[in-house]
Amino acid sequence: MTRYFMRNSLLTPVAAGVLLALAGTAQGATKMTTFQVSATVVKNCVMSAAAMNLGTFDGTNNLTGSSNISINCTAGTPFTVDLNAGSSGSYAMRTLKSATDTLNYNLYTTSGYTTVWGDKTGATGQGNGTGAGMAAGQVQTLTVFGRLLATDNPQSFGAGTYTDTITATITY
Repeated sequence: MTRYFMRNSLLTPVAAGVLLALAGTAQGATKMTTFQVSATVVKNCVMSAAAMNLGTFDGTNNLTGSSNISINCTAGTPFTVDLNAGSSGSYAMRTLKSATDTLNYNLYTTSGYTTVWGDKTGATGQGNGTGAGMAAGQVQTLTVFGRLLATDNPQSFGAGTYTDTITATITY
């Protein structure tokens, strides 16, 4: 019996040591894999416009003014900006209204007032550009030039505030 006990006493620590060595090796094994991360950038443009005030008209003076359209588009994205005809429905002469009275005016692509800003139909022009990027500070500005001439307004009109609403449309 002493012999059996002694043999068992020696085998147990040796078996435990072998199991510990094998367990340590299994914990040290690693495997790796790779995966891709992606994002898709789509064309996008954001646009805003400031109001235009042509000033005070007395029937004999000419008025001019300007407004800025701010555009921020994805880099490399070409865009065009059209302006509608407003309440007049005609690019030939836009109208400002106060109750039933009107004043004739128009909007232009340059300070030389040679091309009416419209939608490229007839003789009208449009604004255009290419996006510089959507990051802060990449905003592009298109200037709209307005003019109201006394010679275009020989009709009677009353005192008041005359307004028109213009819709700017960006296509990209």
